Amino acid sequence: MRIAFGVEYAGDAFEGWQSQQHGRTVQDRLERAIAQIADHPVRLHCAGRTDTGVHATAQVAHFDTHAVRPVSAWVRGVNTRLDAPISVRWAVEVDDDFHARYLAVARRYRYVLHNSSTRPALLARRVGWFHLPLDVDAMARAAAMLIGTHDFTSFRATGCQAKSAIRIMHAASVARDGDFLVFDFYANGFLHHMVRNLVGALVYVGKGTHPPEWIETLLSVRDRSEGAPTFAADGLYLCGVDYPPRWPLPGDGRIIAVPRFPLV
Repeated sequence: MRIAFGVEYAGDAFEGWQSQQHGRTVQDRLERAIAQIADHPVRLHCAGRTDTGVHATAQVAHFDTHAVRPVSAWVRGVNTRLDAPISVRWAVEVDDDFHARYLAVARRYRYVLHNSSTRPALLARRVGWFHLPLDVDAMARAAAMLIGTHDFTSFRATGCQAKSAIRIMHAASVARDGDFLVFDFYANGFLHHMVRNLVGALVYVGKGTHPPEWIETLLSVRDRSEGAPTFAADGLYLCGVDYPPRWPLPGDGRIIAVPRFPLV
């Protein structure tokens, strides 16, 4: 049988999602915990292979098992085997043709930026930080230019292996809440480092280095070297994954557990 589940984790405790030899990844920790409940090794497949330092409140993954267990075993049972900042939020049995990565039709990312003259201490590694004042209205106008079907070459990592840089951005916004800026991006897919590069470019607009129209220029030149530096991973959250109506998974399509500003 195939089990799909939702998971949240603090990315600063790991070197990304994808399994590595040393085992200090989200995938490795989860696979070991699930194997203890299933009584056999498992292999996970996820919706988005987050990088080192990137958090998730609504990652979706699946695995195959011949073990018959109640849903509570895949949630509470697995969580008792996790000593790291990872928590399984829900689990459900799905048909064998479900695939967490290849069937996802859209993903949602949120970036939380602390905009203050001094860096945050209690929120270290949970939010990004920028010390100069930012013009949020200009940033919001620039973000709106990202909406639609575009070639995002200027916003992909130089080592990105995606065959095409064309993505459909359904929504993009920037809003201020006190000392925090919240960036929301909703697209059919994202390139390697794409969100962090978008945030970096919007910060350049906000501090006055470039006008909002610079975003349109970056989209047209399709040259990563013309863009802003990649922003830190600290404030980035994978917070929603959409699937076709056939797969009504718990939490599907919602931004989960990332407030408009972090509460302390």
